Amino acid sequence: MKKVAFIDVVHPILQERLEDNGFICDDLTGLSKPEIEQRVKAYNGIVIRSRFAMDKDFLNKATQLEFIARSGAGMENIDIPYCESRNIKLYNAPEGNRNAVGEHALGMLLSLFNNLNKGDQEVRQGVWNREGNRGIELDGKTIGVIGFGNNGQAFAKKLRGFDVEVLVYDKYTSNFDNNFITEVTMDTIFEKADIISFHIPQNKETLFLVDDNYLSKFKKDIYIINLSRGKIIKTVSLVKGLEHGNVKGVCLDVLEFEKTSFENIFSDKTNLPEAFNYILNSNKTILSPHVGGWTKESYFKLSNVLADKILNPKTL
Repeated sequence: MKKVAFIDVVHPILQERLEDNGFICDDLTGLSKPEIEQRVKAYNGIVIRSRFAMDKDFLNKATQLEFIARSGAGMENIDIPYCESRNIKLYNAPEGNRNAVGEHALGMLLSLFNNLNKGDQEVRQGVWNREGNRGIELDGKTIGVIGFGNNGQAFAKKLRGFDVEVLVYDKYTSNFDNNFITEVTMDTIFEKADIISFHIPQNKETLFLVDDNYLSKFKKDIYIINLSRGKIIKTVSLVKGLEHGNVKGVCLDVLEFEKTSFENIFSDKTNLPEAFNYILNSNKTILSPHVGGWTKESYFKLSNVLADKILNPKTL
């Protein structure tokens, strides 16, 4: 029988379906990393979210490992080349939270445009400032979507009810069967976009992609949405853009300063970077704690998708 170690908490449907098909599943979520390292050699599969990295040192201890199932989309915490060298199969589940990401991106943008966070806080404090909370309409804007995988497609789908132009750039795929979007070069997005939304993985090519040089290429002052990974944007460059006005507003569900385990970002509040403090205190930013794909519905779907992939690998 195949043995699977659950290192992070996920929806129980994954364990239920695996056990129904003869797998032995063990809950290791309460153990420390050293304790898990002592036991991992006994397992054929690992289920993770983002608790710690699946690096070569850890994987060397997992001598019988056949697959890693990541409850989410990003795979940057896994040493993919090493897994490929050992023929360890990697499963993720972007299909499970793509709708949640699309809705969250749209919600953040509309909140920013309509000053909903600011207005809510002011009203609760007895301030009735209608003129100071005059909003901006989304209709008529041009939106550049960078990356047109599961999440980029979901966001574009949510925009269909608005009178907007959606331009899409994806470095690796093209010829999308979608009448609502227009495939363009990055140069076209630099020229035409009012809003830019990132839906790309973090890797060597995308790490700090958005820097001073990148932002200088836009012909218009822009709004930025990032629900992918925090380290694709250099925060110092983003702050410069906000200060100079060529970045008019930002929606961030992810931050450059997140730890491997997302929950530990404020572990040292006394030593936060200056750029991070600027983002935290700016009225031009909307922030959320890496929950773009974190809905009650996606919690189930992520595990259910992983079960499908583990139990039916030939269909992938």
